[in-house]
Amino acid sequence: MLPQRNEYSNEIEYLYHKSLILENPSEMDPVLYFYFIDTIAHLDYTLSALAYNIDSIRCTMTAEYLRHRVDLAKDGDNALFPEFMIWLRDTNQEMFESTPILWQLVYDPDDPARYAGFRIVMDPASRIPLPPTFFRDMTDDLFAMPLLRSLYPAGALGKLFAEFKEKRCTR
Repeated sequence: MLPQRNEYSNEIEYLYHKSLILENPSEMDPVLYFYFIDTIAHLDYTLSALAYNIDSIRCTMTAEYLRHRVDLAKDGDNALFPEFMIWLRDTNQEMFESTPILWQLVYDPDDPARYAGFRIVMDPASRIPLPPTFFRDMTDDLFAMPLLRSLYPAGALGKLFAEFKEKRCTR
C-alpha cells in the first residue's frame, strides 16, 4: 500500500503527463534517445523513493530496469556519451548549456552531482532531499521542444554527436 500523497507525488504525476506522442523516438539518434530515457528513469526512481519509499514495487521495478541499462551504457556508441558531454563542454559551450541540466551536471567530471544507487544526488555530502520544484524543472527541461528536436540525427545535438564520433574514430 502506498503512503499518503506528499509534494513529490504531484511531481511524479507531472512527469507522467508528459508525452512523446508528437515525436518519433525510433528516428532519434539511438544514443541520445538512450540517455534521454535513462535520465527520465533516474527522475522516476528518485521521485518514487521520495513519494513512496525505497522498498515500493515502483522503485524495485525501476531499479531493475536501470540495473539493466548500466550494462547497455557500456555497449557500442552508448559508451561514448559521457566523453561526448565533456567534449561538448570544452568545444561548444553554448550547445552544452542547451543540453538537459542533469546531463550537464552528471556527466561533468568536475561537478559532484551523480547518480548514486540510481538516485539523483546533487551534493553527496548532503542528506537533504532535493526540493519538489527541482523535479518539475528537470521534467520541463527534458521535454522542451528545442531539446527534443535536437535529438534527431539532423538536429543540432545529433549532428554534433555524429561529428564527435567521426573525430574520435579518426584519432
